[in-house]
Amino acid sequence: MNVGVLGTGVVGSTIASRLVGLGHEVKMGSREAGNEKAREWAERAGPKASEGSFADAAAFGVLVFNCTAGEHSLAALEQAGTANLAGKVLVDVANVLDFSGGRPPAVGVGTKDSLGEQIQRAFPDAKVVKALNTMNCDVMVDPTKVPGEHDVFICGEDGDAKAQAVGVLREFGWPPEHIVDLGGISAARGTELYVALWLVFWGVVGTGQFNIALVR
Repeated sequence: MNVGVLGTGVVGSTIASRLVGLGHEVKMGSREAGNEKAREWAERAGPKASEGSFADAAAFGVLVFNCTAGEHSLAALEQAGTANLAGKVLVDVANVLDFSGGRPPAVGVGTKDSLGEQIQRAFPDAKVVKALNTMNCDVMVDPTKVPGEHDVFICGEDGDAKAQAVGVLREFGWPPEHIVDLGGISAARGTELYVALWLVFWGVVGTGQFNIALVR
């Protein structure tokens, strides 16, 4: 499958590398084609990896991952292009983190909205699925990094899109019983705001190698 990954940071490169390792063709997108980090990643990742602009990556992918910094995601997706995203599954893993007041950052966009919802409103023809934003990036692509049973959460308005996202999560190694569908995209308010607690947990345990489970 052709996959576009928007973003050249550690999350984007981790997800893109895992997808290449699974046999997918992956194009990493940045503001401009030829981005140094994207080019270096493509050279390391091998013949199934390539790079280009946000628009190039969005046009290339049957499925697109938004791995850009959450506070810049809407601008990045505008550069990716409405037409290039129309009809496609857009997996949003981004979180809005405001470091203007120092650390820890302020998290999210409020209790009455979420980045996932904002993206869906801005790009109504895209099929937005919020997922993977509640854990460290190495755990996103390999749940065995954390021992025991733990969960990944998804939400979105389109059932078929969520099914496609689940397929990729299962390729990453997530057991189906630990992929929890939270319903519509408004559930992204909860998963995005949870990141504030996740940051506290990281400070307590001293590592990002942890996750949570919904115990029933």
